[in-house]
Amino acid sequence: MNHETGARPFFPPEVVVQVKALACELPAQTDLPLSRFSRQDLAREVVARGIVAKISGATIWRWLDQDALRPWQHRSWIFPRDPQFEHKAGRVLDLYQGYWQDQPLGSDEYVISADEKTSIQARVRIHPTQPAQPGQAMRVEFEYERGGALAYLAAWDVRRAKIFGCCDPTTGIVPFDGLVQLVMSQEPYRQAKRVFWIVDNGSSHRGQAACQRLEQKYSNLVLVHLPVHASWLNQIEIYFSVVQRKVLTPNDFPSLEAVAKRLLDFQPYYEQIAKPFEWRFTRVELRELMAKLKASPNYTLADCPP
Repeated sequence: MNHETGARPFFPPEVVVQVKALACELPAQTDLPLSRFSRQDLAREVVARGIVAKISGATIWRWLDQDALRPWQHRSWIFPRDPQFEHKAGRVLDLYQGYWQDQPLGSDEYVISADEKTSIQARVRIHPTQPAQPGQAMRVEFEYERGGALAYLAAWDVRRAKIFGCCDPTTGIVPFDGLVQLVMSQEPYRQAKRVFWIVDNGSSHRGQAACQRLEQKYSNLVLVHLPVHASWLNQIEIYFSVVQRKVLTPNDFPSLEAVAKRLLDFQPYYEQIAKPFEWRFTRVELRELMAKLKASPNYTLADCPP
């Protein structure tokens, strides 16, 4: 190791490898009272294990940055557990690409992505929100009174970039069927050859019972369920993320009626600039994902509803 003043210490490659290996471990597996490592935590543990006599957090960060390792960060993850995950996900991805059962969709066939955004609160701030001023951001009072909550049900036409929605005090079969009626009662859906509705496994539209209920009422409707725990494959969730950023944050509404009005007024406003989402996750990426998951020692499949 070079000890010249101002010189960067030299560490042999085997030390770098050991540090990276440590960063890839879960702290709890080594009996450390930590949920995740920081750079300084890693530096202390490296010294404690006798790997080196002294090292800085900056040096460790530089090594980890080369391999894009960030043990101090985390994200939530759900392992697919539907035995038919690949099949169900593949059907939805095909629809996004304009295919059903290996056949291209016609000009009179449509793909709808639908879901509910639940428990949207009206937070009535006890002091008025102050607009932005030079050198000062918008200021929103921390304290608020609860003005109630509602559910926002929405349907996104995947290929036409059209949005339909309604608000209801709660979710359920009746509110969801009302959303379906809102869409299917108007053109071009009323007389379309087929209208595919992509939904998750929520109680309002779960399983074969929902298929029978809706397909008996609308002869051209095809209900397509996502795999269990795969709402990230539902394009309406992208729209909901836009709504969360642009409509509901910060949450400052004088009443629940004001929440509903802004949600519904946002729909035509958004359609002025809306384009079909550039969906890039296809069957190719799906096969690669499934191959990685099946190679994982933690990957298991549980029995799930069809």
